[in-house]
Amino acid sequence: MEKWIVFRENLIQSVRNIFNQRLRTIITLLIIAFGITALVGILTSTSAIEQTISGQFSRLGATTFTVQNRALNIQIGRRRNPVRTNPPITLTQARKLTTYLNEKGIVNSISYIATGVAEVKRGSVKSNPNVTVWAAEGDYLTTAGYDLSEGRFFSDQEVSRGSYVAVIGRDISDLLFPGVSSVVNEFISIGSNRYRVVGVLAFKGAASGFGGDRTVIIPLANARANFKRASETYAINVLAPSAESLDGLIGEVTAAMRAIKKLKPAQQNNFEITKSDSVAQILISNLRYVTLAATGIGLITLLGAAIALLNIMLVSVTERTREIGILKALGARKSTIRQQFLVEAVVLTQLGGLAGIIFGLAIGNLTAFLIGGQFTAPWQWILLALLLCFVTGVAAGFYPANKAANLDPVEALRYE
Repeated sequence: MEKWIVFRENLIQSVRNIFNQRLRTIITLLIIAFGITALVGILTSTSAIEQTISGQFSRLGATTFTVQNRALNIQIGRRRNPVRTNPPITLTQARKLTTYLNEKGIVNSISYIATGVAEVKRGSVKSNPNVTVWAAEGDYLTTAGYDLSEGRFFSDQEVSRGSYVAVIGRDISDLLFPGVSSVVNEFISIGSNRYRVVGVLAFKGAASGFGGDRTVIIPLANARANFKRASETYAINVLAPSAESLDGLIGEVTAAMRAIKKLKPAQQNNFEITKSDSVAQILISNLRYVTLAATGIGLITLLGAAIALLNIMLVSVTERTREIGILKALGARKSTIRQQFLVEAVVLTQLGGLAGIIFGLAIGNLTAFLIGGQFTAPWQWILLALLLCFVTGVAAGFYPANKAANLDPVEALRYE
């Protein structure tokens, strides 16, 4: 009970001392808060980005995969993993696989990027030349995880004829048709070709990066006639009936594709199969670099805060030398004086930590709001931040507290 009373009195006195030195306190708090803001802010932002990425790709479901000629290779930083380049998947090969899948009743589609730098126009209004034009046939909207806000997808006749029809993303619709209640049957131009809009994709959000809001989809046959490329390779998107059947279907598709490619048993696959959630996993794994950078920035700033706090506490001991002498003359123990200075240092760092956490959460969730994510709080990192502040306070306060506790009371009383 006595120890608790002493601790309570030391805590009260520490708070008084902190508020009596407002300028010094504010400077110290800001130094600590900056480090914690960097740590919590960036980590909250990365958590929001992870949630958004996972949410975007979960729309594709855990049952979608893609057959293509290249492995998925999304990298951040200087690390580079070699990516094997396989021969293109021709349209004939792609259609043989889709015929096999159709016979089994498996939902599928064929697609490729006709161009990634298209300019879409309607009269004098035009987009920036950064619109992606996708060529597709089959159940592309289903396999790619898209919904329609209005209109429809291409009919079989439009696909076979290569008709000049298009499904556009929400950003394209809002830019070219502001205030128009329905854009179905309106016309847009891509290059010198004029397309009739038959559908508009539902809003996806800028966070996904692959969302489709700045996308135009046209029939595959039309793209082949109007967007010539040096080397065309096609992707076959497949939707398994259930998550349980996914691995088995991948095995069947692998075997069918090897037969279509006429590969011998000893030969390696010269195509790649990528699950839909692999994109999210790769992107999230690359965010570890950001997490490491944020942790490093936070620790370096906290180290600077610890040095500043150590200096401030030493100054505080010097300024209060006579006060310490009076306390010792009145019978205060070394442990009591040591505890008082340690508590003061820890309270300072915890206040700075709390301020940093609040600022960090605000910055991180502002990022989440801007990318269309939800509120997030990385509690494990918040607890770590508070622990780091506590350790910083103890480390920076121990030497000054010990110095204060060991002052000679007679010399301390003589100090002016």
